[in-house]
Amino acid sequence: MIHTASDEVLEHLWYAIEEERCVRSRDDLGADLDDETFLTAINELVASKAITEELQLSDTGVARARRIVRRHRLAEVLFHEALGTELRDAEESACEMEHMLSDAVVDRVCTFLGHPPVCPHGKRIPPGECCRVYSMHVDPLVTRVIDLPVGASATIAFIAPKTLARLQKLAAFGIVPGSEIRLVARKPSCVIGCGATSIALEDDIGREIYVRASAHTQR
Repeated sequence: MIHTASDEVLEHLWYAIEEERCVRSRDDLGADLDDETFLTAINELVASKAITEELQLSDTGVARARRIVRRHRLAEVLFHEALGTELRDAEESACEMEHMLSDAVVDRVCTFLGHPPVCPHGKRIPPGECCRVYSMHVDPLVTRVIDLPVGASATIAFIAPKTLARLQKLAAFGIVPGSEIRLVARKPSCVIGCGATSIALEDDIGREIYVRASAHTQR
């Protein structure tokens, strides 16, 4: 069940700990909640033993807040860095996503992104079980085509072009999600092969093509 207001309180209490701020009232919290909503959330959190009446996180509250902040910051990385969304829009979308993603889905997103340590604002992303399991370096499930080893084959996962014209140009060469490609050369330009065709791309375009590497090319 989604508890948006109580999640907001827990999230901002986590931020207060990070920033070494003391929270004694709604005004100290920094969340955009009116008095009635704030009091309702506080009563629910106290009753569930997530926080104390002095607005301190319990162990249960810390664990819950940690998951909320992890979901939010990973969503920011996904929208802003992987999909190229403007940071303001990424923040707004992350605020919605933080209330609805399961831990299993969040771990898949984290692995997809390569277990990023920080969000676009430079704030630490609380690690999850997936990060503990793969404590050594692991390649992300999806990477940019320009980051493939030369000669590696991959399947296009998605394309995040800055313009529709770029998307149409790539599609004309058969470079669309699901297509099998290989990185033929990296210098002096990015050259990819798609079927019997080789296409030279500007680096900016190569950064917009995200691929899932073939199993034999992954470490």
